[in-house]
Amino acid sequence: MQPGWPIRRRYRHGWWDPGRGPCWQWGSRTFVMGIINATDDSFSGDGIADRLDEALALTRELVAAEVDIIDIGGASSRPGAEPTPLEVERRRAVRVIGAVRAELDRIGAELPISVDTTWAEVAAPALDAGATVVNDITGFRLDSDMAPLVAERGVAAVIMHNQRGRPHTDLVADVRTGLEASLQICAEAGVGTNRIVVDPGFGFGFGVSQNLEMMRRLPELWALELPLLIGTSRKSTIGEVTNTKPGDRLFGTAATITAAIYAGIDIVRVHDAAEMTQAIQMTDAIVRPTTQ
Repeated sequence: MQPGWPIRRRYRHGWWDPGRGPCWQWGSRTFVMGIINATDDSFSGDGIADRLDEALALTRELVAAEVDIIDIGGASSRPGAEPTPLEVERRRAVRVIGAVRAELDRIGAELPISVDTTWAEVAAPALDAGATVVNDITGFRLDSDMAPLVAERGVAAVIMHNQRGRPHTDLVADVRTGLEASLQICAEAGVGTNRIVVDPGFGFGFGVSQNLEMMRRLPELWALELPLLIGTSRKSTIGEVTNTKPGDRLFGTAATITAAIYAGIDIVRVHDAAEMTQAIQMTDAIVRPTTQ
């Protein structure tokens, strides 16, 4: 399947409620998820642990860049990272989310916050602290309490396919199999598809050639009829192709985002929000002329 211009996708549900601010209309434009890494070992070199002054400064930068949601996690998911103790992840996430929520309220910014975690023991207090979306890089396949928690709280979720430790067959078949397993877990727990965004897992268990193939084949995931998120920002595939370090991957990231929007992506997760928002707005003006 090859997309045309303007992008025309089908969705099971036309709208998504992220818990704060207005509902999002799928297909109207590309939405931006800005990152705050509340870690001390982020692959991208931007981890702030739980230093609140830095978190608040980043919050104001993300608001100025006009992001649509702020994603906060207290544990690194980079390949080879040492596992973060649960109590450390929980403390970081809850402290930073609480501070960011208070800062957003202070400046009158009705932005939702997502908590990036694989554990219900982190997600629950993070939701209490002000998050309204759960972003799980294991697609609820690691912690059996995650989907029931999301169902009970009535919040939205991003579920990602994670290929790490799993055998490879056809790339899109692998991604679809993983996402369908996660969707089944959601259905059994009572999490409706109207609350779900799916992420194919760029960089999670895939090599450079496979990540590039994923970018080319994103339109094949339209068949799920669910909103798609992708996180390519500063990742090692960009470094391998362009021979750059994480902090120097701005233009490579912009290229992947542009390609993803052309392929029908709905949300992009980014570090360099101000610069990426310009690339997104320009690409939307070309491939989604209804945004103008």
